[in-house]
Amino acid sequence: MLRKIRIILAALFFIGITLLFLGLAGVLEPWLGWMPKIQFLPAFLAVNVGVIAALLLLTFIFGRIYCSVICPMGVYQDIISWLSARRKGKKARFRFGRELKVLRYGVWVLFVIALVAGVHAFVSILAPYSAYGRMVRTFFGGDTSLPVLTVAICTFVVITVLAWIGGRTYCNAICPVGTTLSFVSRFALLRPVFDKEKCVRCHSCERRCKAHCIDVEKGEIDHSRCVVCFDCIGACKPGGLKYKFAYGKKEAAAKPSGKPADASRRAFMAGTAVAATGAAAAKAAATVTALTAAVSAGAQEQEKKRLDGGLAEILPKKSPQRTAPITPFGSGSAKHFYQHCTACQLCVTACPNNVLRPSVKLDHLMQPEMGYENGYCRPECTKCSEVCPAGAILPITAEEKTAIHVGTATVDYDLCVVNRDGVSCGNCARHCPAGAIMMVRKDKDDPDSLMIPTVNEARCIGCGACENLCPSRPLSAIHVNGLQVHIKD
Repeated sequence: MLRKIRIILAALFFIGITLLFLGLAGVLEPWLGWMPKIQFLPAFLAVNVGVIAALLLLTFIFGRIYCSVICPMGVYQDIISWLSARRKGKKARFRFGRELKVLRYGVWVLFVIALVAGVHAFVSILAPYSAYGRMVRTFFGGDTSLPVLTVAICTFVVITVLAWIGGRTYCNAICPVGTTLSFVSRFALLRPVFDKEKCVRCHSCERRCKAHCIDVEKGEIDHSRCVVCFDCIGACKPGGLKYKFAYGKKEAAAKPSGKPADASRRAFMAGTAVAATGAAAAKAAATVTALTAAVSAGAQEQEKKRLDGGLAEILPKKSPQRTAPITPFGSGSAKHFYQHCTACQLCVTACPNNVLRPSVKLDHLMQPEMGYENGYCRPECTKCSEVCPAGAILPITAEEKTAIHVGTATVDYDLCVVNRDGVSCGNCARHCPAGAIMMVRKDKDDPDSLMIPTVNEARCIGCGACENLCPSRPLSAIHVNGLQVHIKD
């Protein structure tokens, strides 16, 4: 019963989070937007004390339920391990293995140091939720930038191979979140415990343990590695392994009163588990009827060849050299954004205007950056601030967004497009939503001189409409430079 509940809840979380990364974040966010926000590392970086406290309490009571139910990378490993067992025809294929302490705690220490030192690339590569999100978005979202694609492929190969061969090896030897929770799970109130009176040492539980943490010969379980999947309990036919309260006096050798007590204990634990994470079922079920329309709405548009008057191909836009990167509205500053971002790229998926993309720069590898070659940041859109689970982009309203300055536009007059009559096109001025660009005489004393654009930096918010809509190719005659600290009116 417990195993079935765990599988159902894990499936709901896994499907929900996967759908968000498949491009449906903007559509499903009202129903499923809470799922990424209860992931451990994003909640930690967002300083979401309530979520962190709840996850630690959940772990202290039930063990590492988080790894078996909530974490999408953990569920992905279970799926790969299950496929491997089906292909090999061996459901019981594991055995006890000693804890890889040097690797496990060495990676954890390096992770903490990188987190404190701001080595974001190392942190984002190891973070399980973010790594899973990048795999899904890269393979199914059409991102083909070589560095990001390389990282996603390497992550996919390593985790898939480890899960195919050894089940939860990644969770218990590499994953820093798993190691963090293990400090609490070893003292969990409810755990799988041997009933030595009933155990016949058949090793069935040990061979089903994908965490390699059950030592039947010694009658011991390493609860720091146990992910509470309940596979071992389901495999134990004599009833020699039970999930129960692990403290207090040992049970006497006398026979228990009968099945009703055992059944009531199981019912209590099942009900508590459902109460702790059962909201997933109710919220995810509400979205089932909307999925067909959501898939259609989230489909990506194919690139089309653009022609100028049907005669000449228009060159694609190139990203200009910016004096400072542009970070999203709501991030407050570049420092805040990069310190909190886990590079899960959920905001990239949610962005309807193709403004956000993974960075290929080493210092911010895979963290989103803004670019206006394919679109501009529309003042009414706040999708990225709605879906960010790590607090890198704080929630803002459309009204608040129009009062935030993330950058300022600069004009390169040598690239400015002038028609055959010697008149500047003025496209940037016509389409600026903030009214920050005006057309003025190049020579104010000559009424017949060329009209050129000039930028009022006090009004420019850095949305990039001017850069995107400028007809100059491949570089726009006007581009936006980011502000290290955003300005609010």
